[in-house]
Amino acid sequence: MLIKKESALTYADVTPRSVYLSRRQFLYGAGLAAGAAVLGNEVRDMVLQEKTVFAASSFPNLLKSPFSTTEKPSSFNDVSHYNNFYEFGTDKSDPAKKAQKFRTSPWVVSVEGEVKSPRKYSLDDLEKLAPLEERIYRHRCVERWSIIVPWIGYSLSVLLKQFEPTTKAKYVAFQSYFDPAQMPEAKYGGIDFPYVEGLRLDEAMNPLTLLCFGMYGDPLPPQDGAPVRMIIPWKYGYKSIKSIVKIRFQEAEPPTTWNRYAANEYGFYSNVNPNVDHPRWSQARERRLGDIFTRPTVIFNGYGDQVAGLYNGMDLKKFH
Repeated sequence: MLIKKESALTYADVTPRSVYLSRRQFLYGAGLAAGAAVLGNEVRDMVLQEKTVFAASSFPNLLKSPFSTTEKPSSFNDVSHYNNFYEFGTDKSDPAKKAQKFRTSPWVVSVEGEVKSPRKYSLDDLEKLAPLEERIYRHRCVERWSIIVPWIGYSLSVLLKQFEPTTKAKYVAFQSYFDPAQMPEAKYGGIDFPYVEGLRLDEAMNPLTLLCFGMYGDPLPPQDGAPVRMIIPWKYGYKSIKSIVKIRFQEAEPPTTWNRYAANEYGFYSNVNPNVDHPRWSQARERRLGDIFTRPTVIFNGYGDQVAGLYNGMDLKKFH
């Protein structure tokens, strides 16, 4: 029986990097123009996915993070065309279609509240605070699907430590950008805007909590939370708030959008937990985006070694 083995060679092994990157960029441009004319959006998306895999990174000198999973990343096309972003529509395909004119420059993030040194940051300021890492994280959505994504950013704790939180600071609240003129679909979303989220301070300071600027080597697409978002890999996806404009330290537990909408369905903590069902479906299994079959859900999304200690002594069904 012939067994086909995947080659360990890369394009760089047989062609100088400058040559194959230039060739890929040329083929991307030529293929996008010719392919779209012949076969339309399907070819365009395939070429875009190819470009994302082989083009030179928009973030030079990325560090490879020790927090990364070794699992194969989901396709860029899947991750960028199947999104929850109610500001741009409630159907999973809406954000990729309706967010492309979203203006992300200039961008300012305000850090305020119970801190000694509040201030405002431009996106450039934020990106320069620490070396950027590529972290391949599992990401689990409450709707029972999951993805593996090479996100780009650094631990949120790097930013938070700049501000010297006061002794009153117990939580960190986040707020998304909202502009009805740019986001007219929001009026059909059924939830309040701007979108808000929050973490306990020790959760926000955990090194896994990622302040994220990009994915697959490039800046975040609008539908995936451009230009800066959170990634909290042991929690359900709606905790990883997109398009952040405000970070606030505070003493009281902050309101969060989905908890405010339906507290019995969406708890403040929202840790991935196969033993806590959503009232309308089981959370015991998940489907990886692009796969046919489901797989068992793993508590804390497989990050228990790094985060389980945050919840020692807590009733994880009561504090879901």
